[in-house]
Amino acid sequence: MTTALITGSTAGIGAAFARRLAAQGHNLVLVARDTKRLREQATELHDRHGIEAEVLTADLSTDEGIGAVEARLSDRTHPVDLLVNNAGFGNKGRYLDVSMADELTMLKVHIEAVLRLTSAATESMRSRGRGGVINVASVAAFLPRGTYGASKAWVVQFTQGAAKDLADSGVRLMALCPGFVRTEFHQRAGMGTDNIPNWMWLDADKLVAEALADLARGRTVSIPDPRYKALMGIVKLTPRGLLGGVSSRTGRKYGPQ
Repeated sequence: MTTALITGSTAGIGAAFARRLAAQGHNLVLVARDTKRLREQATELHDRHGIEAEVLTADLSTDEGIGAVEARLSDRTHPVDLLVNNAGFGNKGRYLDVSMADELTMLKVHIEAVLRLTSAATESMRSRGRGGVINVASVAAFLPRGTYGASKAWVVQFTQGAAKDLADSGVRLMALCPGFVRTEFHQRAGMGTDNIPNWMWLDADKLVAEALADLARGRTVSIPDPRYKALMGIVKLTPRGLLGGVSSRTGRKYGPQ
């Protein structure tokens, strides 16, 4: 049986990955900040699917938390075959409305943690000649709006570059770029969602199924929904100057209030 490590596993996309991978027979290492929720999740997945679910409490906005997960990924006696870097959050407010401390915390989770954990995982995977990494980004990565989108753009660029460098190693890397997904993400950030049209919402379980299929196909970027694929196709054809204005107006209309 193979083992998958999932950060931010107790809710949203991370929980959907845990359900799907457990159902497929993978053992799990579940990573989040809330020990109680982690233990409840591990027990449920073990009882339902008969897999082993290890709990690792870690706050990826701290060096200690990142280091603890790095150490688990580097453990070659209990190797991790798939890493899902899912942990993340958003800050409510426009640039300069958000404190520098909060901005830096987000970059710690979205960039430093992703870099360090991907590096720890792929070094071990490369030595075995197999493995996979899914770094959860966002369609916001393709839009010139806000620090959140900028951090997710880094995730996409980093993942594509690392995938190219490791192309002959047997290790696959993919950036997953979903749109709006009904999770705890917006609630935790204090963001209202009533103004977001129903058609823009994605189902987390369907998204994960498509993402895993894209990883198996060897894709380095996954936009797992025809609606968002079409939108991102339009984005690619739109001049950057015009796109910035449209993105700003759309963000005010459909984004967090």
